[in-house]
Amino acid sequence: MTNSASTIAHQAPTIPAARNAVQDRTVPATQQAEGFYQRIAARNPEINAWLALSRERALAQAARIDAMAARGDELPPLAGVCIGIKDVLTMTGAPTTAASKILESYQAPYDATTVARLEQAGAVLLGKLNCDEFAMGSSNENSAYGPVRNPRALDRVPGGSSGGSAAAVADGMAVATLGTETGGSTRQPASFCGVVGLLPTYGRVSRYGLIAFASSLDRVGPFTNTVEDAALMLHAIAGHDPMDATSALHPVPDYAASLQQPVKGLRIGIPEEYFGEGLDPEVRAAVERAAAALRAAGCELKKISLPHTPYAIATYYVLATAEASANLARFDGVRYGYRADHPKTLADMYRRTRDEGFGTEVKRRILLGTYVLSAGYYDAYYRKAQQVRTLLTRDFLHAFQSVDAILTPTAPTPAFRLGEKTDDPLAMYLADIFTVTANLAGICGVSVPCGISSEGLPIGAQILGPHFGEATILRVAQAIEQAQ
Repeated sequence: MTNSASTIAHQAPTIPAARNAVQDRTVPATQQAEGFYQRIAARNPEINAWLALSRERALAQAARIDAMAARGDELPPLAGVCIGIKDVLTMTGAPTTAASKILESYQAPYDATTVARLEQAGAVLLGKLNCDEFAMGSSNENSAYGPVRNPRALDRVPGGSSGGSAAAVADGMAVATLGTETGGSTRQPASFCGVVGLLPTYGRVSRYGLIAFASSLDRVGPFTNTVEDAALMLHAIAGHDPMDATSALHPVPDYAASLQQPVKGLRIGIPEEYFGEGLDPEVRAAVERAAAALRAAGCELKKISLPHTPYAIATYYVLATAEASANLARFDGVRYGYRADHPKTLADMYRRTRDEGFGTEVKRRILLGTYVLSAGYYDAYYRKAQQVRTLLTRDFLHAFQSVDAILTPTAPTPAFRLGEKTDDPLAMYLADIFTVTANLAGICGVSVPCGISSEGLPIGAQILGPHFGEATILRVAQAIEQAQ
């Protein structure tokens, strides 16, 4: 590997830098890929971000891109950019396990739409990334294949459920990655690892090929080192997909071009409910500095209220677990995946397969979801949660009548220690207190680094926007990024 290829892998450059190196033929795509694989070999034993590598597929794509560059062809927008895929998205050339024993070694027969679109845009797909099992968790400690460590502090969690995706970017093992979100699983890990994590509007990005956790909440979004890179990734994966019935027909703007517009004059809402009890003082101070930077850039800051926020966590964990209990019923040992050995009866096979194949947190959520959907409890829990979800959505719709975007902390604290919350599920669930609202309301959001704690841990600011307001929140995020 040349020194330049090593530098590209170690520094995890921006998407334009990686693409330009291919186009100029200073560092071909093949050399870049090999550089990242060497970086992964050196760092992954400690971080545990990668579950499987797709070397054959990646190097074949890199060779195609290099051949295009050699001929002088116009290169696609992500030409040669080395990217990792969260292991809840199907992809040929590597196992798709959802970080669960029940899908150990499962080979998906097709690519998720987002995976296919990245490769069509010229990306080199390095492999599959670790996550909480079936994307259920806030710390990436629930994986059947071991926890991911935060590369900024190895005794800390990277956040979840997309901890491997965030850690790979933060540690220079990929230029960008795909993660997924059900209640904060891109934004919270991005905050903990000091990278950018984007939650697109529900329907903005296809969910085809995503192993479902909670279908009305799940979304796919990118992790990157810069806001511009997040804009480029979103442009590559966004747009209508006939294979996804929830995919929106809304046109896809040029998100990177929109970053050239100034933020001066934008109205930024500051919700009082996100700055109350339980917020770490250093997180508060960092987000307040971000707010001051936006004011200095010409934004108007307005205090707002989102009054139903205190009910968000309870609402989320009723609805998400209810949908999970239905979605995970398909993993029964009959059609594919793990099957218990030597079952005595069909019922024994079902029971033992699911008991042996699922981890503790997945079982907990299936049981919770089955309970809230059961006769006698449906109205008291599930129906009531749907009603509160409507109220939360109305809070945001009302707020966006007077503001263009909303600024909050991404998480109440910096990254906590490995094992710190594993025995207290409620404390773990509260790590998502500032992020679940956007998933419930279907709106977009992004986390951008805005500071460092006294212990050297990253702090993220969250910008929320209205439905299909990604261009605006990315502009605001870039203004915060440039002020650092």
